[in-house]
Amino acid sequence: MSQQLVITAIGTDRTGIVSKLARLVTDYNANIIDSRMAVFGNEFTFIMLVQGDQAAISKIEYLIPSLGSELDLTTMTKRTTARPRTQVVAHYVLDYSGPDRVGTLGAITGLLASHNIYIGSLQSATAINNDNTVQLHSQITVEIPLGINPSAIETAVMALLNDLNLNGTFAMR
Repeated sequence: MSQQLVITAIGTDRTGIVSKLARLVTDYNANIIDSRMAVFGNEFTFIMLVQGDQAAISKIEYLIPSLGSELDLTTMTKRTTARPRTQVVAHYVLDYSGPDRVGTLGAITGLLASHNIYIGSLQSATAINNDNTVQLHSQITVEIPLGINPSAIETAVMALLNDLNLNGTFAMR
């Protein structure tokens, strides 16, 4: 029976880390179902969802700490199961930018949570403009479940963006 394992790793960024982590998974005939990688400051971060039979998952789970130590990474694993699928009306992308302020992401994600909107992915970054102001740019992919009116969510999101002095779009993907 197929099993799943979430693997996370963080450490000083350098070339070859993803290759070695992926090689461990494929050496035991497991499959990487999903993965994300980012560099924050000088820190490499990686998360992947691995699927395989019980023996493969157990072996990978056992070997990850030693590979992490060899690569000077902090690693963590957690067994999981496939996410139950909900009936989704549509996938939308919320893309916004503007002045960076404390609490912006919390306000926006709080609004989505209050409407039971599932966040599928989130990317957010800041940059300093020529006038030394800090600008935020974020992109959030959401799933609007059956029974929730996408137009009502769009209206609420756009009103909040306006209140926060942000420019953005909320469009079907």
